[in-house]
Amino acid sequence: MAKKGSRVQVILECTEQKTTDVPGTSRYITVKNKKNSPERLELKKYNKNLKKVTVHKEIK
Repeated sequence: MAKKGSRVQVILECTEQKTTDVPGTSRYITVKNKKNSPERLELKKYNKNLKKVTVHKEIK
């Protein structure tokens, strides 16, 4: 039987898309370790709607 770990699935959402008038949202699903990084995750990912790399922040 598998152990319950401290890894959780999180959703990353683009921060720049909200300020523009481009329709749609850019979201990614990833996994993080809650013990090693208790704060919210912030990564640079590709936004296909804006056609550039933007900052994506973890949402709840």
